[in-house]
Amino acid sequence: MRFTLSWLKEYVDFDASPEELAERLTMVGLEVESIEYMGMGLEDILVAEILDKRPHPNASKLVICDVTDGSKLYNIVCGAKNMKAGDKVALAKAGTKLPPSAKFPEGVLIQSTKIRGELSEGMLCAENELGIGEEGFLSPSSPGLTGGPSLRPWPELAEGVNSGEGLTTGGEGILILPEYAMIGERLVDALGLNDVVIEIGVTPNRPDCLSVIGIAREVAAILETKVKYPDYGVLEKGEDIESLAAVEVLDVDGCPRYSCRLITDVKIAPSPDWLKTRLQASGIRSINNVVDVTNFILLELGQPLHAFDHNLLDGRKIIVRSAKNGELIETIDGIKRTLTNEDLVICDARKPIALAGVMGGANTEISEKTREILLESAYFNPGRVRRSSKRTNLKSESSYRFERGVDPNGVVKALDRASELIRKVAKGKVAKGKIDIYPSPIMPKEVEISTRRINSILGTDIKTEKIKEIAERLEIQALTVKDGEISLCVPTFRVDLMREIDLIEEVARHYGYNGIPLTLPVVPMKTENSKREKNLEDKLKGILTSFGFLEVVNYSFDDPELLSLYNENEQLKILNPLTKESSVMRTNLIVGILRNVSLNLNHQVQDIRIFEIGKVYFPVVSLPNPPKGNGSSALTTGGLPKEITKISGAATGKRQLELWDKEEFDFFDMKGILERVLEVFSISQYVRFADSTIRHVYPEQGRRAHGSLEDDASEIRFLHPGKSARVLAEGEELGFFGELHPEFQEKLGLPKSVYIFEIDLEKLISLEKTVEKKFASLPKFPSVRRDIALVVDDNISLGEILNEIRKVKSPLIEDLRVFDVFKGGHVSQGKKSIAVSMILRASDKTLTDEEANEVQAMAISGLQKALGAELRKT
Repeated sequence: MRFTLSWLKEYVDFDASPEELAERLTMVGLEVESIEYMGMGLEDILVAEILDKRPHPNASKLVICDVTDGSKLYNIVCGAKNMKAGDKVALAKAGTKLPPSAKFPEGVLIQSTKIRGELSEGMLCAENELGIGEEGFLSPSSPGLTGGPSLRPWPELAEGVNSGEGLTTGGEGILILPEYAMIGERLVDALGLNDVVIEIGVTPNRPDCLSVIGIAREVAAILETKVKYPDYGVLEKGEDIESLAAVEVLDVDGCPRYSCRLITDVKIAPSPDWLKTRLQASGIRSINNVVDVTNFILLELGQPLHAFDHNLLDGRKIIVRSAKNGELIETIDGIKRTLTNEDLVICDARKPIALAGVMGGANTEISEKTREILLESAYFNPGRVRRSSKRTNLKSESSYRFERGVDPNGVVKALDRASELIRKVAKGKVAKGKIDIYPSPIMPKEVEISTRRINSILGTDIKTEKIKEIAERLEIQALTVKDGEISLCVPTFRVDLMREIDLIEEVARHYGYNGIPLTLPVVPMKTENSKREKNLEDKLKGILTSFGFLEVVNYSFDDPELLSLYNENEQLKILNPLTKESSVMRTNLIVGILRNVSLNLNHQVQDIRIFEIGKVYFPVVSLPNPPKGNGSSALTTGGLPKEITKISGAATGKRQLELWDKEEFDFFDMKGILERVLEVFSISQYVRFADSTIRHVYPEQGRRAHGSLEDDASEIRFLHPGKSARVLAEGEELGFFGELHPEFQEKLGLPKSVYIFEIDLEKLISLEKTVEKKFASLPKFPSVRRDIALVVDDNISLGEILNEIRKVKSPLIEDLRVFDVFKGGHVSQGKKSIAVSMILRASDKTLTDEEANEVQAMAISGLQKALGAELRKT
């Protein structure tokens, strides 16, 4: 929000310097971003009068002017043609240094010199040479300046005075000053450029401060004074508006209030200097006197207005309604836009003429031919304006304010103020009365606040009377005050004050943050019992990092096409994605992990071990008979989308980093790491590894759970079929691991084999067993070894054999080791030979052969009964 200091002083009296004012405003939350002194560098430019103009004797394109500043006559050679004797101009005498401008980017020193044989004692300046106008210090892009002359108030606006006559340049010519400029006066004083532009960064919750009046309210509250509001009176003349125009609001939700006035016999012309300069200082380009008044009111009161050419309205009628799907409107920027039924439009009897709250239509735009104006002032639904502005990608000063919220009860004040200004600057006549459709008035809010609660939150000891005083300085009326409880009436221009806590913030702002004592928070000196899940997660991270893994963190949203490669067809879409590549929530961690691997390999990092713990997301799935017990975490029958915490990892490169061993990481390395994880969770004896091409299902449903990542052909198709496995425990599928399928490896552009795993962490934690850890002394007696050579079916895993041997409840079994696996030869087809060593030891004696043979026999018997194992004969 940009405004001039002199403009602000019209509404509130103060003597503070611009820097002091900036400090005070910033301390109440209105950060001043820049201070610009408009006339800096032009102090030596004077108002002069041309007494005579004659041709240059030696150059047909030059003229010689006799110019006076009231005290001396100057001979000036000039190349412009737009001036005449009697004109008042801007004179830069010899020795004057002009500031940087569009024509002179580094400034220029004016010197007395001969031009084609004639002496020139200075220069008559143009706008682009002085740095004023759209490219000069009135432009919002100009740099901030410091230091500067004292301020001079703007000329008062009187009827018939300076209403369209003023600064002219005649195209490429010099600057012609208005008649009221006094000869010998400084240019900055004559044009009212002896001013300061302040720019404030207004936060989205303070639309009331997107106006000079809003800033004046804050300044008045800071300085404990009153705001001097402008006169809202209107001089009406002629017929009643009801006989000349009509308004119908069909969409009251989109337009709770619509008001308008009719102004006839207007003369469209350039705006007076005071209006043009004030708008330019605020960053708005001057259009014409009528449009400039609407922009002036937008800046002064924060209420957007729109002026329609009344003679171009079919039926002389305004209709406010929802647009029709596919309806077209050409806005004043010359672009045709297609509307939807969510857009709110202003129409005449036949067609749309404005996109409500955003931009007017080209078909009723004010032009030089306009003689009658229908001036609109309305309150539109902020949400509707915001959606239309976003959908059409059309931003304007009006939409910026409407979508944040304007004052519904300030609509008519702005309408009246603008109508009177247009009457003055455009010589118009304001028809009697106004149309104001406001079926459900929006009333001020009543909010209760408590002195006790304010002091509790702020850590202060503010008295009730002080709180009441601060509220009233902010024009918030105190309705009742009793026992420290205050009932406040919040004006409708403060759309940000909805709850007690909002008003507590207001008290803090104007009590002064520096007045709030600095206190340290009370911290209870006790230890918190950490959660079991967090402890187990930390333990898991410790295990993986001990194996050389590094933790990574990826975004939770991903590319639907990339996820579909992993057969993830049930995806949770994001409503407003930033890009297509991040338009769904991830359904596995593998995609991000492999992206990390690819990135590192492309950067010549060859040995990679990474893991991630995070959530995956699935749409709701309904099942007739959901599984019971620990497996229910992966399924849902209704409610919000399902979130599941998983752990995933990948490894590639050498088995031993930075050592002489050059062997590559393989399937069995990954299996060994997962076995170590399962041991820490004390469930290794309950886990088995199954062929990844054999589908694991819930017996009660006969279908897969979310996140199992297999397709309808039952295999995990992105894993190598001969080098992958599922991890199963107690009827649950915990996850999978294995080598990435060569086809997927090629698709992803990976130059070498990558081994991955993914485990459902919630299931893993739920299966964790509490096992008492015991320390044992070093053995005093020797161990005894007994080997068992078996022939079993080919589909029986080593894990099943070892688990069956462990079922022998003998304290003598110390360790089990597989030392031979053999197929073919004398072993029948469909069978395999497995040899297992049993290490037996007693803690109190040396075992006898009979005792060792007894344990061996029990193990053989169990294997024969449970797995159909046969002893190998040779």
